[in-house]
Amino acid sequence: MKKTIAIVAGGDSSEHDVSLRSAEGIYSWIDKEKFNVYTIEIKGLTWEAHLPDGTKTPVNRHDFTFEEGGKTVKPDYAYITIHGTPGENGILQGYFDLLHIPYSTCSLLVAAMTFNKFTLNQYLKGFGVRIAESMLIREGHSVSAEDIVSHVGLPCFVKPNEGGSSFGVSKCRTAEDILPAIEKAMKESPEVVVEAELKGTEIANGVYRTKKSGIQVLPITEVVSHNEFFDYGAKYNGEVEEITPARLSESTTNRVKTLTSAIYDILGGEGIMRVDYIITQEEQDGKVVDKINLLEINATPGMTLTSFIPQQAKAEGIEMKDLLTEIIEDKLS
Repeated sequence: MKKTIAIVAGGDSSEHDVSLRSAEGIYSWIDKEKFNVYTIEIKGLTWEAHLPDGTKTPVNRHDFTFEEGGKTVKPDYAYITIHGTPGENGILQGYFDLLHIPYSTCSLLVAAMTFNKFTLNQYLKGFGVRIAESMLIREGHSVSAEDIVSHVGLPCFVKPNEGGSSFGVSKCRTAEDILPAIEKAMKESPEVVVEAELKGTEIANGVYRTKKSGIQVLPITEVVSHNEFFDYGAKYNGEVEEITPARLSESTTNRVKTLTSAIYDILGGEGIMRVDYIITQEEQDGKVVDKINLLEINATPGMTLTSFIPQQAKAEGIEMKDLLTEIIEDKLS
């Protein structure tokens, strides 16, 4: 009998609609000959399954079931594609663990870590991963712009510590820009990270692991934003040039992929993840050397038709249908 797959989308952050677009991509790729597929949209305490006839029906949160045509449907597997809370920060992972329902992402702990940019970067710094100088500012804690500038310098970026898609992100060139930028970021997250600017080439590298294939690192995408930085417009409104594979030397390409694999392994990654970096250049022994700096990790990366992962899979010659089948069957086997 066919297994039933629930694509879990929506969520409670500013990325709700982006998540639904990812769900559309995933729905289009999942093999319908092998699986019955439904999208379940979450918004606060309203959980609804999208039925094939275009209607919606409530989901029983006690056992993750819903009714269709007088029959109870209980999904066998959850493909989580929420890009904010509660799907990217470990909350849903814990819920599905309690119900013994396998899911597509990493564990509760790893999801929580990757969602918290400051915690993740400081953790990986202990393994020798290069990161930008940064500060963490919590809601209700006062800090002066002068203290921030003395620690991270200018220009700097102010971003929500928990979130993505560049909502609430600002680039600050002067000390006067910083406090308004923090106030803006606080609307997205109770914690804010201020990071020193790194000038270089921004790249994104997808990676996944299954029992069948082991860790597989996808081709690297180079991100050339038409805007000042890779903001929401660049990510989702086409205001960017994305080049796959990235225009890096063979040596740097291999180093990035090796680092991506190592980070995935350190974290005990599961499912598809994406690691974002900035490549800077420094003079070393009279030569210009590429330095790999971690930006962040996405445990539930975007899966719209134009997102990085589909681009990278295509460049590798992998059909998205085959990739998602392998990801799903890895936990169902």
